[in-house]
Amino acid sequence: MNRRTLLSFVPLAALALMTGCKPEEAKTTGTAGGGTKKIKIVFIPKNVGNPYFDAIDKGMKAVCEAEGAEYKMTGPAAAEATNQIQYIKDEVQAGANVICLAANSVDALNNTLDEIRAKGVKVVTVDADLTGNESHRDIGVFATDFSKFGGAILEQLGKGINYTGEVAILSATSDSPNQKLWVEQMNAAWKDPKYAKMPLVATVFGDDKPEKSATEMEGLLTKFPNLKGVIAPTTVGVSAAAKVAQQRGVYPGGANAKNGGVRVFGLGLPKQMRSFIEGGVTPEIMLWSPVDMGKVTAYVCLALAKGELKAEKGQKVKVGEMGERAVEDLNKITVGPPTIFTKENVAQFDF
Repeated sequence: MNRRTLLSFVPLAALALMTGCKPEEAKTTGTAGGGTKKIKIVFIPKNVGNPYFDAIDKGMKAVCEAEGAEYKMTGPAAAEATNQIQYIKDEVQAGANVICLAANSVDALNNTLDEIRAKGVKVVTVDADLTGNESHRDIGVFATDFSKFGGAILEQLGKGINYTGEVAILSATSDSPNQKLWVEQMNAAWKDPKYAKMPLVATVFGDDKPEKSATEMEGLLTKFPNLKGVIAPTTVGVSAAAKVAQQRGVYPGGANAKNGGVRVFGLGLPKQMRSFIEGGVTPEIMLWSPVDMGKVTAYVCLALAKGELKAEKGQKVKVGEMGERAVEDLNKITVGPPTIFTKENVAQFDF
């Protein structure tokens, strides 16, 4: 009996073991050069070491492992406009099929993204888009409808301070697409007469670094002794602001609180902010599930790589147990509405 005849009687599973192929490697995709390989997806966040992006990474990793795709997260230490470019080039050189970005800039990455897309690499943005330059990526995945999100943040703080008192914004970086958009939306919403008694006194940037964010918060409290509220639409910034408010006892109910204290509000991870919420330092925080956003993003990346999803409005993609999501205007996909975390519900969340 020759080798070809013998192999015809060998079960596929056994043949896979004989040839060194793992069972999950059966989930492959065709390549431009012919043959097959495991789909390789790379997530490049604004900066590594950020708990928020770690949560997105957790969701993406879970789906990619379950679907048999190769996956990794890598990126710069600092969230600066051009810091992601070399990582993009290196990962494409290493064989990435899909580059997923939380963009640090709306335009600094565009030439690089055009170059890799010309080679057949798919580009997906998550959380932070190339606002105004969406044509340089395939699809953008976002937690919720951000078209009026800044106004919603402002309104939530307004209710918390009875629409009275000085307010400051502690943002991440001035180049961050989503932060820039939300600050612009807040400034536009501030023109409403209902906010006439809660003026914006300063906008500062903590660069998504805990130490710098804390320093900026300290500066706000020193410069504006009558400060009533601080909006931090960044998970790093809001936790740093809450820690400073706690240490100085200026939060609502704190030992050094004046005129009701300084209310910190923004976008925070419930697990990270739980002690502040339960202790009354930050009575409430807003966010969505970054883990679910990561899962949806992974399914989108896989469907694009397999050719099962086109970057066209109206297209739909299956996202596991969460059902399916549709591609909307500007090739955007949204995950769901945000959640307000309070003493009553914060313990229910593990991210």
